[in-house]
Amino acid sequence: MWGLGVLIPLLGAGALRVLQDPGEVQVTAGDTVALRCWVEVDEHWDLLWMEWVRDGGHGVLCATRLDPLTPGPPDPCAPPLHLAWLPPRATLSLPRVRGNDSGRYLCRVTLEI
Repeated sequence: MWGLGVLIPLLGAGALRVLQDPGEVQVTAGDTVALRCWVEVDEHWDLLWMEWVRDGGHGVLCATRLDPLTPGPPDPCAPPLHLAWLPPRATLSLPRVRGNDSGRYLCRVTLEI
């Protein structure tokens, strides 16, 4: 018999999918890069928490709560980064990239219930 601790995670399996594009990109210094994050949710949701993080101990680059129907919100990122939300896609733009901008960027999403 399944214990309650096992059953709870199984109920939400497949309810939230996060896709990033591009998976990998090479750019030249001075270029602008757009990293996209699609959020697919099987059921109605009111808010989600999105964070963009970068490897190498840089921590959270920007974080915000997003509404499923409303584009926006005001850009939560520190310049020169820019985050745009056009449901179901968020785009993180890095203008005029430099050598120290290299690394792995991750869109981390938490569905708030």
